This record gives sequence, structure tokens and C-alpha cells, in this order.
Amino acid sequence: KVRGRSPFFMDTGRLIECRCVTLDLSGFLVMATTSDLHVVETRPLVAPALLHQDLAPDATALNTVTSARKRIQAILRGDDQRLLAVVGPCSVHDVQAAREYAERLAPIRDRLKDRLEVVMRVYFEKPRTTVGWKGLINDPHLDGSYDINTGLRRARALLLDLAHEGMPAATELLDPVVPQYIADLISWTAIGARTTESQTHREMASGLSMPIGYKNSTDGSATIAINAMQAASKPHHFLGINRDGQASIVSTTGNPDGHLVLRGGNRGSNYHVDAVSEAAAELKKYGLEDRLMVDCSHANSNKDFRRQSDVLVSIADQLRSGSKHLMGVMIESHLVEGNQKIPADLSQLTYGQSITDACISLETTEQILTNLAEAVGAR
Repeated sequence: KVRGRSPFFMDTGRLIECRCVTLDLSGFLVMATTSDLHVVETRPLVAPALLHQDLAPDATALNTVTSARKRIQAILRGDDQRLLAVVGPCSVHDVQAAREYAERLAPIRDRLKDRLEVVMRVYFEKPRTTVGWKGLINDPHLDGSYDINTGLRRARALLLDLAHEGMPAATELLDPVVPQYIADLISWTAIGARTTESQTHREMASGLSMPIGYKNSTDGSATIAINAMQAASKPHHFLGINRDGQASIVSTTGNPDGHLVLRGGNRGSNYHVDAVSEAAAELKKYGLEDRLMVDCSHANSNKDFRRQSDVLVSIADQLRSGSKHLMGVMIESHLVEGNQKIPADLSQLTYGQSITDACISLETTEQILTNLAEAVGAR
């Protein structure tokens, strides 16, 4: 029996859908759905296993990833006195420019390898404060077509090329589905300031296979990142997908290789010696390694890309003074300094220049990395 404005359930042994049923003025039944009210389209996502099959790493690529992970772990634990330097574009939008950047970074990496472990920053996902381009995976054509399957393929292909050439890669993992597609080719991962507090990202991090840097929250506090390190080091059970793309219950062991990344905050920078010492003391209070990384960009540079060099000078001075708390730096760098907006005519894009945060040039990068390596030697 159907009454006006009463719920109507279709019972066929399982709940198919719940609709609200009412009578319009002509006496006909009108069905109002309660699901997908704001969804206009869903498209199938390629299964991770298919991309892994098409773009499979060889022994050389696997060695690049695993050996870099081991070296970074040793730096985190103080067994390796070198410094980790995560260097590269704010985001990758042009894979050819990223390949060229890697080619030009490689000899610098090799020259400084006795004092620095240089890992290329290869960011495919960008968190947005409001709206904007969300990265190569989300919109690889820069035109709002959101061809995510192509974005995933381009991202994995680039990582595979870098690994084949011996260049280890670092990224920020934002969407919890993405690791199934690319994480096996990543040597170091960041959990960003906006997501460090997220339970979803802490759970995801607990199952990742590489060392992870947790950025301090946007207010500059290290406490939330320290909480994330502790949470992600423990086992978790959560919803995710498997290699075949099936929804799954994921169980993890916990990831013990977490560390703090100081990136400044709303209250100002936190790369100077007092802030580093304060953060190290808080880490020690919780029984964690009192070694941390400094992000030279973002609030630490007051969003002025040129001031990354000033931050590196301070870090180098702290190293020369014997600081044991510093284990790494992050630098936003590209072929061409500065940044640009995405033009309506994509042929007008400046090759090798960021379309997100502004970066220093590769030439400037080499200079400050050389100075940093000398400071590591002096420490």
C-alpha cells in the first residue's frame, strides 16, 4: 500500500535503493532519489595491476628505489651522517621537462653523493586551499578534461624512466587510492600540512613501504605531525583497493620510518636554530628520533622562492656549528625560476617553469647544494 509522502522500499532480498514516493497533482507517482544528487558522471578506473603489467620495473629500477630507501633510513637513524636533499619542481606538469631536469640533476647528485643523498621531488598531486589545478594525475592535459587514467599512466611512466636512469624519486601522496599505482617506484614520501591530521592519511602511511616525512600543521605546530608519526607507526585496518582495483579491507603493520618536516606556519618560519631545537626536544619527549627535515619553501620562505637560499644559509650555519638535529632539506627547483599561470593557449607555456609554486633555477640549486655539502663536511 502506497501513501503520499511515505517511504517506499523495494525488497528483493537485498536493499536496492531507497526512494521517497509522493503523488503529484495529477495522481501519478513521483520517485525522488536520495543518492548521487551531486554526481554527474562516473568513469571506470584502470586497475593498478594493468599499469604494473604494462610499466613493470626491471632489476635496475628496483635497485634504484630500494637502495635509496635504505640510505634514507640510515640517515633518519643517524647511521649515515650525510644529509637528505629532496630537490625538484613544486609539481610536474610536463613530463619531458621533468626528464630533462633529472638529466641535469644527475651529475650534481653524483658529485655531491659523499655528503648529500639527493632525491628528485616528483609531485603529481597538489592540495588546494580552495580550487585550482590538482596535478598531473588529476588533469594531465591541463584543460579540465580530468583524464585520470592517462594521468596515472604518465606518472608511472615518468617514475619508471627516472628509476631506470638511477634517479630516486620523492612525492606527496594525497589520494589514498594512488599508492597502488605508483608507490613501488617512490623512495621517499611526504604527508602534507593539510593532511597530516587526517586519519585516512595516517592509515595509508602505516602501510607504505618507504620513509615518510610529516609536515607540521599550517599553524606551525609540530605536535600534530608528531601524533601522525606515532599513529602511522602502529598497525591499522581500513578500507582501500587491491592491485586488481577491488574494494578491500587493508591491514598494515605500521611504518616505523617517519620523521618531522618543518615548513613554517601562520606564525612565521621555524627553520632557525631555536625552532629546530624546540621541535627536536618535543620529538625526544615522545621517544622519537630527534632528527628532522626543513622545507625551505612555503612559510619558511614567506612564499618568496628566492628566500629558499636564505633558509639554506641558516641550515648550513647550523650544520657548521655541529647541530645533530638536521637530517634533510626540501627545495623547490625547476629548469626556469619563478612560476606562471596556465594560459588558455597551452602553446604559450614557458618550458621548464612551474605552474604552481615558484621555484629557484637549477643553476641556483647547484650553488646552494654545493654550499650545503661543504657544511655537512664541516659538521
